[in-house]
Amino acid sequence: MDADLSRMFEEIIRGVGEDPSRDGLVDTPGRASRAFRFLTRGYGQTLEDVVNNAIFESDNEEMILVKDIEMYSLCEHHLLPFIGKCHVAYIPTGKVIGLSKIARIVDMYARRLQIQENLTKQIADTLMDAINPAGVGVIIEAQHLCMMMRGVEKQNSMLTTSMMLGSFRDHDRTRSEFLQLVRA
Repeated sequence: MDADLSRMFEEIIRGVGEDPSRDGLVDTPGRASRAFRFLTRGYGQTLEDVVNNAIFESDNEEMILVKDIEMYSLCEHHLLPFIGKCHVAYIPTGKVIGLSKIARIVDMYARRLQIQENLTKQIADTLMDAINPAGVGVIIEAQHLCMMMRGVEKQNSMLTTSMMLGSFRDHDRTRSEFLQLVRA
């Protein structure tokens, strides 16, 4: 399969008017193929693999927030990167998830061809399903190279998306606390 992908990258190089046998490009199709596999490795991951049984009993009922999780994805419309940070919070109801597992869930979905709006929802829905908390809040702030390098070419634009489930949607105080902590 990597050989097929490598041949496709060779065709792309030809398609833009370059010579894939040129010294600097000879190994590029293979490198690009390996890089693309790495950037889309989320397709080969499952929630069970990522969480790896790191769900624990807890009597904590206060908000847990992991903020500023670095995030890299590829826009499904142009195959160009979008890069930013993700903030994830939840209110446990008897179970907590290992801290690193939240970042791994973000990566699992980010490492697929995506739009940010769906990515935000996938992370929130998955955490809700995995540990059944009272609520989940997810905010992603990202810059999209498809908007910066082509099209309108707006270098300072930032897309912010949010998904609030359960108590984060239903209770203004919970939502406000989350938003305040993210900005702190």
